[in-house]
Amino acid sequence: MSDAFPFTLSDAEWRQRLSPEQYAVMRGHGTERPGSCALNYEKRHGKFTCAGCDQPLFVSGTKFESGTGWPSFNDPVPGSVETTVDRSHFMVRTEVHCATCGSHLGHVFDDGPPPTHQRYCINGVAMNFTADESGPDEA
Repeated sequence: MSDAFPFTLSDAEWRQRLSPEQYAVMRGHGTERPGSCALNYEKRHGKFTCAGCDQPLFVSGTKFESGTGWPSFNDPVPGSVETTVDRSHFMVRTEVHCATCGSHLGHVFDDGPPPTHQRYCINGVAMNFTADESGPDEA
């Protein structure tokens, strides 16, 4: 993960910009309760953006039902995320951060569907969704 990001705020500014739950997840590397976010059930065509800086992260055509209780995607928008090794909770996982603001989004695993076989397991509170009324995604 980068040490400097194109979009930066002070801790006080992050606390003002984000809800307490968003702050705990995105700035404190927390995790929302599985199944607790409406974005897990979002089926419309559109874009998922970072709740911290509005960076486009995923398009609906890459979203799939993983059964985990969190929105899951098999491919991010190119250049939108960065990863780091997460050794917390007595596990080794790959943590996913927004490449623009550095906010924690979730984790990526190698058990997703073809063609990427990736499962980006993303906290719904870390994203906003904008529906595309024109129809299916064009990648």
